[in-house]
Amino acid sequence: MISHLAPCSSSFGFPDPTPPVSLGECNPASVELKAAQVEMSTLKKSDKKAALDFAAWSFNVTTSVGLIMVNKALMATYGFSFATTLTGLHFVTTTLMTILFRWLGLSQPSHLPLADLVKFVIFSNLSIVGMNVSLMWNSVGFYQIAKLCMIPASCLLEVVFDHVHYSRDTKLSIMVVLIGVAVCTVTDVSVNARGLIAAVIAVWSTALQQYYVHFLQRKYSLNSFNLLGHTAPAQAGSLLLVGPFADYLLTGKRVDQFSLSSLALFFLALSCFIAIGVNLSQFICIGRFSAVSFQVLGHMKTVLVLSLGFLFFGKEGLNLQVVLGMVLAVLGMIWYGNASAKPGGKERRSILPVRSASLKGSSEEKAGAEK
Repeated sequence: MISHLAPCSSSFGFPDPTPPVSLGECNPASVELKAAQVEMSTLKKSDKKAALDFAAWSFNVTTSVGLIMVNKALMATYGFSFATTLTGLHFVTTTLMTILFRWLGLSQPSHLPLADLVKFVIFSNLSIVGMNVSLMWNSVGFYQIAKLCMIPASCLLEVVFDHVHYSRDTKLSIMVVLIGVAVCTVTDVSVNARGLIAAVIAVWSTALQQYYVHFLQRKYSLNSFNLLGHTAPAQAGSLLLVGPFADYLLTGKRVDQFSLSSLALFFLALSCFIAIGVNLSQFICIGRFSAVSFQVLGHMKTVLVLSLGFLFFGKEGLNLQVVLGMVLAVLGMIWYGNASAKPGGKERRSILPVRSASLKGSSEEKAGAEK
């Protein structure tokens, strides 16, 4: 059996320079089979990624909503109003988790420069304290508006530093989400100078912290466990050092004088346990998506918290405006998911190859001139 076609001669008698072609490669059925296999492989990879993305997002939403509900019971029912100190305790338990994972061999040693670690801790702690101070000094309505400003701030950071381009539909879907959440959460709006300063610090420090999570994971090839292993101990130590003073400033109460009942201790331990999942899932989600996508999806937690609050703590405040706002926010999130997934919906435009090419061209011109 002939395995290859013999070289053909041209009409002028010269041999055809085209290399021999395998009969198998020319077989249309074989080509279609290979194309189908490639397509199936691509679909499997995309389906697997979609499933993992959904699992990561569900993990974050579930743990975050659970933590909010537990903290609400801990603070409202049992009077533990020391939010900054509580966050420090959350990072203590997260640190213990990272140590356990490293001891079990589930997390590999990694390196994070001290300068980057210090920057991250500063952004994170400013975010935590800034949010608490903003809530104390501002009305609830302005506090919610400040939280909504985190998405535009995160978008700006990605545009400036990562050269990300958003399509028109993606921008409009983000606007729909913001409007929907504003409709169902913003009521009274009053602002003062110190409250405005606290809100600005809180918004930008939170946006920088979340951007930095994605940035550090990409720059140093760190997974979520590795990054938490570096940041959690530093945040635990710094927040436990600053937390009692910040909480005294915010509440006028001293954490060392708080008497823990057995039920309060149970909810405190439960809060710390759930916080491990919140911290881990946040790093996983930002690593898989981006700070902007994490913020947009995060507003689903706002809708769920409102819904669960009405379900478990009474329907006071539930009206048509709130329902319409929640529906609008959910529709905006669905639109954002579809718009950002389309080609060109959200893409990073790297300018490095252009620069390298121009540098290469200029160096070649310089070399030619020297010759």
